[in-house]
Amino acid sequence: MEADGEPRVREYMTSDVATVSPDDTVEAVARRIAESDEYSGFPVCEGRRVEGFVSARDLLLAEDHEPMFRVMSDDILVAHPEMGVQDAGRVILRSGIQKLPVVDDAGHLVGIISNADVIRSHIERATPNKVDKLTRTLESIHDVSARDERREVVIDELVPTQGTVYADELEGRTYELKRGLAEPLVVIDNGGLQPPDQATVTEFADGSEQTRELLLADGHHRVKAAEQLGIEEMDAYVIVLDDPVDLGMARTADDADLTSISDIEVVDYARHPLVETTERLQGEDE
Repeated sequence: MEADGEPRVREYMTSDVATVSPDDTVEAVARRIAESDEYSGFPVCEGRRVEGFVSARDLLLAEDHEPMFRVMSDDILVAHPEMGVQDAGRVILRSGIQKLPVVDDAGHLVGIISNADVIRSHIERATPNKVDKLTRTLESIHDVSARDERREVVIDELVPTQGTVYADELEGRTYELKRGLAEPLVVIDNGGLQPPDQATVTEFADGSEQTRELLLADGHHRVKAAEQLGIEEMDAYVIVLDDPVDLGMARTADDADLTSISDIEVVDYARHPLVETTERLQGEDE
């Protein structure tokens, strides 16, 4: 992230880019698009140099035997790795395309950024403020030192602090995960700065005990969707507490016998309260 806070294309682009060559035929490229849910077009490259871009639309009226250099669009828009994501988003929106090839100063392909990547950058930028506020709140209430970091967490090691999720919202989170749009989780590593073998259980003045654990503070629908998709690790903002703290959310999890993500119940007989409220308001207007 740059000092001015503006995320750059290099932070959100996909570096491993599928390409086609100028000599590939319409038939071959059309088959690749038809057999994949991921691709709707490809940069056309001679070596590492971008010569053009071909989309499914370009292939519609072309003969099967025609090569890409006759079918591709050679008047293409590209982005630079140091370009702001917001600027790249403007280009994508105004041009009506879905993806921008990313090239370096030599014109070599180094990545590709899509409209989904631009959306993801805006989702993730909103999360640090939430994390910072929670970190400061924990420090203030519990008189403990805390820091936050970005890392991958193992889903099986997370302790949920919410017992139910809604089926309709779960569908939305599943859609986002499949397309890489889900924002990071927010996790509290309670006592995370102590070695695990020395910080297994802490006894508090009231006789209660706290085991060092990774508490899921935000993202229950996301982790439940990930569990169903077979995803083992997820990106997270982790708030690390120096010493174990008697957290209310930990007691809530304990009271509800929540020990793993599998303990979260999917409620399929009711819609999310916000959806119900919206529908109720719509009915009043009719």
